[in-house]
Amino acid sequence: MDIFTFIAEVIGVTASGALAPGPLFFKNVAEGTKSGARSGLAFAVGHTIVEFSLVMVLALGLLTVVDQPLVRLVVGIVGGTALLIFGVMQIREASSSKPFAETTEAAGLKSSLLVGSVFTGLNPYFVLWWLSAGLRLIMDSLTLASLAGVVIMYVAHVWMDYVWMIGTAYLAKRGTKLVGRQGFRVVMIIFGVVLIGFGLYFVVTAFL
Repeated sequence: MDIFTFIAEVIGVTASGALAPGPLFFKNVAEGTKSGARSGLAFAVGHTIVEFSLVMVLALGLLTVVDQPLVRLVVGIVGGTALLIFGVMQIREASSSKPFAETTEAAGLKSSLLVGSVFTGLNPYFVLWWLSAGLRLIMDSLTLASLAGVVIMYVAHVWMDYVWMIGTAYLAKRGTKLVGRQGFRVVMIIFGVVLIGFGLYFVVTAFL
């Protein structure tokens, strides 16, 4: 396989993970209504920190450790609980009669960076994607050019995450101006409920 064919394969497979709605996507949109594209960029950076670390662990042959049933159970429970907490907090904030708290740009970006990392690391289906569809990409990249191939693969993969998160966060911010503050509250409550749904699903399926 030549490098251009490989990159085309990476882009095609990546779409199944990067563009699929999930907890990170919904939280990114929620934060995007406040900070726009900048929060999307911070989310993408936080996501990259965790994701690239996982990719390198898998590439270095630690797949058996990551795929242990106990590890998957712990990640499912902890990740699901985190989503439940975030969802409840978001609904409480949206339901409050007080205006949403204003934050400085620097503080907002730091928060988005942290949340992007947390929602990535504690999402069991993110790990499962790399243990299934993503694992083939890692294997092909190692065959192509060893660890240098892994870096090439990851660059070909991660740009879609940046475009998707920045774009959806930007559109969320523009949409807030159209629906107004009350509409914004309704949207935040809906996304909070979605996050709780994901959290419950993660916890329940962790025991299956």
